[in-house]
Amino acid sequence: MRDRWLRIDLAAQQLEVVDGDRIAASFAVSTAERGAGERSGSAQTPRGAHAVRELIGDRAPCGTVFVGRQPTGEICTRELRAAHPDRDWILSRVIWLAGLEDGRNRGGDVDTYDRFIYIHGTPDDEPVGVPRSHGCIRMRNADVIALFAMVEIGTRVQIEE
Repeated sequence: MRDRWLRIDLAAQQLEVVDGDRIAASFAVSTAERGAGERSGSAQTPRGAHAVRELIGDRAPCGTVFVGRQPTGEICTRELRAAHPDRDWILSRVIWLAGLEDGRNRGGDVDTYDRFIYIHGTPDDEPVGVPRSHGCIRMRNADVIALFAMVEIGTRVQIEE
């Protein structure tokens, strides 16, 4: 996996797994509804060079609900969503990113890790392929589970417009 890295294209709403000089996999994603930006509190997706800092949820059932990066013991259903309409659903896996560019996406009020920017699953009836998140990169649950198996701590992630 040494030559493996991820490219997230905000304009195309696509995540590509790149192995050397070939695209090994491609997934539709949903990034921030408010567009690109690095500031804390902006609800925007940060740009630039990042790395996978933490991998959370290995072997959790598909649809597992995470709050504060901890599984709640719940599996996302329509009934659960109806009971909690204001929740920002973080499901199945959490791939926590850290910025690598001092002053751009690392440190101070632009720190991707401190902003809790993840790649994570979203309810299956939520759209992907269009910007809808609060800054994170949302994926279909089956896709984030597949991606989780393809990355490791330190995998590089390039987020670009």
